Amino acid sequence: MARAANRQNIVKVTNKKRIWYAGLYIRLSREDKRGKDESESITNQRLILTDFLEQQDDGDEYVFVGEYVDDGVSGTTDEERENFQRLLTDIQKGKINCVVVKNLARSFRNNGDQSYYLGDWFPRNNVRFISLYQQPIDTYKDPQNAQNIAVPVQGVLNEEHARGTSESVRRTFDKKREKGLHIGSFAAYGYQKDPEDKNALVIDGEAAENVKSIFAWFLEGMSKNAIVHKLNESGILCPSAYKKNKGMKYKNPSAKGGNPLWCAMTVSNILKNRIYVGDMVQGRYRIKSYKIHVQETVPEDEWFIVENTHEPLISREDFAHVQELLKKDTRTAPKEKTLYLFSGFLRCADCGKAMTRSKARGNVYYYCRTYKDQSKTACTKHTIKHGHLEQAVLYAIRQQVYIAVSFSDIVSRINTAPPQKSQSIRLNELITAKEKELSSISHYKQSIYQDWKDGELTHKDYLQMKEAYERQIETINEVIRNLQEEKAQLENGTDAENPFLASFRKYGNIDKLTRDILIEFVETIKVFENGNISVKLKFANEYRRVAEYIEVNTHSNAV
Repeated sequence: MARAANRQNIVKVTNKKRIWYAGLYIRLSREDKRGKDESESITNQRLILTDFLEQQDDGDEYVFVGEYVDDGVSGTTDEERENFQRLLTDIQKGKINCVVVKNLARSFRNNGDQSYYLGDWFPRNNVRFISLYQQPIDTYKDPQNAQNIAVPVQGVLNEEHARGTSESVRRTFDKKREKGLHIGSFAAYGYQKDPEDKNALVIDGEAAENVKSIFAWFLEGMSKNAIVHKLNESGILCPSAYKKNKGMKYKNPSAKGGNPLWCAMTVSNILKNRIYVGDMVQGRYRIKSYKIHVQETVPEDEWFIVENTHEPLISREDFAHVQELLKKDTRTAPKEKTLYLFSGFLRCADCGKAMTRSKARGNVYYYCRTYKDQSKTACTKHTIKHGHLEQAVLYAIRQQVYIAVSFSDIVSRINTAPPQKSQSIRLNELITAKEKELSSISHYKQSIYQDWKDGELTHKDYLQMKEAYERQIETINEVIRNLQEEKAQLENGTDAENPFLASFRKYGNIDKLTRDILIEFVETIKVFENGNISVKLKFANEYRRVAEYIEVNTHSNAV
């Protein structure tokens, strides 16, 4: 047989009987790449398959149509293998009637797929399938061998190998995630992989400045859409375009050709990402299984979060303010780029819906959205003038600032007084009462055991009563632990520089209400039908704790 100089030429033999239009299927998995196994390399598979075709001397004619290579793709699913799908398409078009692979594992890691294609799809499409090693198969020359029990057994072994490898890789990655090591292919926008440590992140100066600007603009009152327009109009590349511009082989699955631009979803994802405060957050998504390559969202309590793994771009305080703002209704009016002062803060005190803004004769008013936009019978106006609302909220915050400053002075005096540990009589009494209750229930639990032994209770009743008492004991123990923690906090004192006192004290001379002040101090503002308002301020728990600390340490009954 004459060997062609170009392996893609037709290989002919004498005494022609049949013409086989052969497609060579080659696959290299990600695991093969990691293991650097040359025996499974693309080059080695290509050499084996082309040599096989050239060495055929059975009287048939073999025409090399082409090779179909899936590089770095799992064999557990056929749908994600682009060139495997191209092979199937060419078979249906009549271009190929013979498929040659090195072994079954190159074609299939899923036993179900193997059974389907060998037993159904290939025969229906009149395709000869040849596997050279590890259970050799030739469905034309030895069709009975293709039905041998060893073939499905090999399929099961291949699938089990894929499952075991997948589990091993997942465990390895989880261990790295637990340690706060970055394992993604690409760093988050604003960072880049450390050239000296692929599992560490360092700041990417250019992108980092854009991230800082996005957070700053949002805190200043710009809407997400306004930020998007500003970024695009300034010619700043979006994350996917930026990565490509830097020479990275990055592909955004949601991008649809052309020149990708910034969008509200991209800005929102950046604003929500804890990575910018220096925390490594990984494992937010996972593949369903080694056979079902569908990505699913992972519950937040299962994420891998390790704090302070890299240099932050945003302070934790600013990040917390942004998260609060994202929870609010902060849509802008048409053609407006900056949010109104009370955007996202106002609620109707009766129906709970957001208030809507309206301007009439030079004055701004707020109305219940249900009343104005949906039904005048479902709620009432709850109207309030902007100026009156602004004055009332400013007064409420000023009062809180005044109290915080007073608290700071009192706490400072308490903490500089001669050392004397004080305890709350109320807490001591509650703890004592709960301990007595716990003792009684423990006694009852012991007594029912004897009642069962004496035959006064059935075993079923005993188990039910025992379980009920154990639940009560667990609940009381939890209450006692909480009371003891509260008592310890009171006894250990409080710091005059704690966040609650410090936040209010830095605004000691507020003369104008701004969004920054609202963001820092206010949760919600409820507007009542009579024009009254209720301002829910932040730091409620801290306020209560400091007030109780002062009361305990200045009360005449404190010891």
